[in-house]
Amino acid sequence: MARLVLHHKQPSFSLLPASSLSDFHATRFTSTSFQYKRKVWQPKGGLRVTALSSKKILIMGGTRFIGLFLSRLLVKEGHEVTLFTRGKAPITQQLPGETDTDYADFSSKILHLKGDRKDYDFVKTSLSARGFDVVYDINGREAEEVEPILDALPKLEQYIYCSSAGVYLKSDLLPHFETDAVDPKSRHKGKLETESLLESRDVNYTSIRPVYIYGPLNYNPVEEWFFHRLKAGRPIPIPNSGIQITQLGHVKDLATAFIKVLGNEKASKQVFNISGDKYVTFAGLAKACAKAAGFPEPEIIHYNPKEFDFGKKKAFPFRDQHFFASVDKAKSVLGWKPEFDLVGGLADSYNLDFGRGTFRKEADFFTDDMILGKSLVLT
Repeated sequence: MARLVLHHKQPSFSLLPASSLSDFHATRFTSTSFQYKRKVWQPKGGLRVTALSSKKILIMGGTRFIGLFLSRLLVKEGHEVTLFTRGKAPITQQLPGETDTDYADFSSKILHLKGDRKDYDFVKTSLSARGFDVVYDINGREAEEVEPILDALPKLEQYIYCSSAGVYLKSDLLPHFETDAVDPKSRHKGKLETESLLESRDVNYTSIRPVYIYGPLNYNPVEEWFFHRLKAGRPIPIPNSGIQITQLGHVKDLATAFIKVLGNEKASKQVFNISGDKYVTFAGLAKACAKAAGFPEPEIIHYNPKEFDFGKKKAFPFRDQHFFASVDKAKSVLGWKPEFDLVGGLADSYNLDFGRGTFRKEADFFTDDMILGKSLVLT
């Protein structure tokens, strides 16, 4: 049932072992309906990787979310993997569902380079001294952060960059393709400028543009936002009609795409959108989260955001618009395809994270209560 609310420095350098991904599984669902069943879906299937000659790989970042899964795949393929971080977070952490043996094996093989990527002199000296074949830049936001890396590694074989589908210019014609116009004023303009820098420097680069990313250990409140409300038995407040169409891609599918471009001539100087195979409405996403986690289909509350002053609070985790991109290029050029459908991927996230009692942010229903407290409610 839906209701409508109307009312109206000095960084240090270290290279030492830090203290393989076991099979992380997920169910595949083919049904398009969201019938509630009192059951938490058990996951099946796992990540797949392909063989490649061993490379010395540097990951800029790598201690959370995308980097956690990517680094395991790279180590599993036999690459020497070094994480460049400030050292403020543990260099490795055991993933949910990962065996002690697999974690110990992974941890023993990871190397760490401690420093601040914004200390450009340090970046140049430390990277040139070490030498790397490939750089995966997971946390780069500005082009100026990338220049010293390129200067330090003139013989670099490949620069693989995590950009964002947020660089596209808002359009009435969807889905977004890699050739679509981009927005130089986007909040992701730094990523767009980085892509331009890589092109101008004639680097063998590949840029990956994810849409919304979800999965276990997600530090952005995407699926977690819905799970908090479902667990509390609360209605789900969704702006406007709820038929806005969006797109989510599982972090493990993203990690696999990053592996697919490594050493791949077809990926040279190319951009690829990466996300899920299908699109979903906001209301459909709420129902998918409920089905994946074994909760009843939720009550959905529709509201007009313009009628509320939420201050600095964010009332909904997605941009209030249609936003989705084609992944056809990655499928045809790279031979990549997402292994997770939406409900299966959400089940994987829930069972390996929120369902175990772990989450990144505490539940905050302040804006929900503002919406529900409006005096005029239609049912």
